[in-house]
Amino acid sequence: MFKLEVIVQVHQLKRQGFKISAIARKCNLSRTTVYEYLEKDFEEACRWVDVLRTRKRKLDPYQDHILGWLKEHPDLSVSQISDWLEERCSFTDVGDSTVRTYVRELREKHHIPKTFTFRRYEALEELPKGQQLQVDFGEIKVPTFEGKWKKLYVVAFVLSHSRYKYSEWQDRPFTTHDVLRSHENAFEYYDGMPEEIVYDQDKLMTVSENGGDIIYTEAFQSYKQQRGFSVYLCRAADPESKGKVENVVKFIKQNFAKNRVFHQIETWNEQCLAWLKRKGNYQVHNTIKKRPVEVFALEKPHLRKVSSPLSFESNHRLSITRTVHKDNIIKYQSNRYSVPLGTYQPHGDNTVYLRTAENKLIIEKTPGGAPIATHPLSLGKGQLVKNNNHFRDRSKGIKAYMDTVKASFDDQDKIQLFLEAIYERYPRYIRDQLQIVQRAAKDFQPFIQPALNICIEQALWSANDFHDVVKHLSKKKEYENRALLSDIPTIETSTIHYQERASLRELDDYLKILGGV
Repeated sequence: MFKLEVIVQVHQLKRQGFKISAIARKCNLSRTTVYEYLEKDFEEACRWVDVLRTRKRKLDPYQDHILGWLKEHPDLSVSQISDWLEERCSFTDVGDSTVRTYVRELREKHHIPKTFTFRRYEALEELPKGQQLQVDFGEIKVPTFEGKWKKLYVVAFVLSHSRYKYSEWQDRPFTTHDVLRSHENAFEYYDGMPEEIVYDQDKLMTVSENGGDIIYTEAFQSYKQQRGFSVYLCRAADPESKGKVENVVKFIKQNFAKNRVFHQIETWNEQCLAWLKRKGNYQVHNTIKKRPVEVFALEKPHLRKVSSPLSFESNHRLSITRTVHKDNIIKYQSNRYSVPLGTYQPHGDNTVYLRTAENKLIIEKTPGGAPIATHPLSLGKGQLVKNNNHFRDRSKGIKAYMDTVKASFDDQDKIQLFLEAIYERYPRYIRDQLQIVQRAAKDFQPFIQPALNICIEQALWSANDFHDVVKHLSKKKEYENRALLSDIPTIETSTIHYQERASLRELDDYLKILGGV
């Protein structure tokens, strides 16, 4: 009945002499909608409302999903709901305006209000292509799959002309080396770099504004000289000078990160890159009224080409760090590189340092120390670059284990035959099989050879069968020994009890002995 009430209100205001623009403001409608409502009489409006009430809508199959999201997160934006429909329900055949109307009606029907916050920025002229990149940081607490909360840190980049975005996340605060690494990744993502980069007065990059003669940190000064870009440092209390990236940080936090469940940082970054491609850089920008990905295609030729990534590290002794994963690999530029087996320590320091030289990735335990691994840089994505010397030779280990087990047996040919047979049948469990044979050989040594003969004769090609046979032989021998003991004659003892009494003396005899009376 809500639409019918609005139509009636529009007609009443018109009869009272209000102009179309005034009616639109009072009823919170567009002027086009006001004209449409004025063309309907009461009966026609009733029929139209009935049709709207009974018609099937595109989002009806997803009503429970949307309603559940709104009840759990009342502050969800329409844009985020639209993205979740695409990401979680694979539903894209709907416009943002349709989602907005549907969500508004659900909020009104189920009384789920939303509060709005606004921030004002000064309008700035658009900059030329390839001129400027803005950088800023943010942080947010997100729920984890364990039901806890995790604080995450993000650095965001946005090209001022095209609004083309890039971001990286960490589960720890950024260091200067992290910032430099993220710059390299951003330049690789853009396939170029701008003339100027805008920063806030962040201690990771600047020491002092110094009246305009800015003093940078040593690492950032070296990197700035290496890459050759100019820096625009924002003045204090001047957010408008980098308002574009501040909006981007807010957009990433509110649209991507908010209410998303955190599992691990690598997966989180992969999801963010997918979101940038699907939403952040594809959705029509509210200011330029174009898709950033389309404008970036025109801006990209105006970016300066960059040399090989991280070339500044070898010249200025800067290294980026990576954490060794439990499978003894590190991740670098969307690829995996192996380190020697045993580098990962469950409760130790698993940080290593990376640098590049002559298209090679050098991995060191300490900056400038002896390399623990050197790999050719991969040009692809998602590849495993592996040095076979870093991992154990599993076949050699199995062979050595077999030799250890064979040493307990007299007939080497038979045990070799038996072990090869179980290896063929249980390749995935060969170590478990060898452990069972070894344990049986230790516990029942006198019986292992006869048991082995029986297993081969009966074609029992399993370590568990061997264990059962050797145990059976052991028990059988124990029963035989008990039977032999029962055949030995025993000497029966007499059950006759002799009735004898000790002799008794008179008390006077004891007194005489003791010298008494």
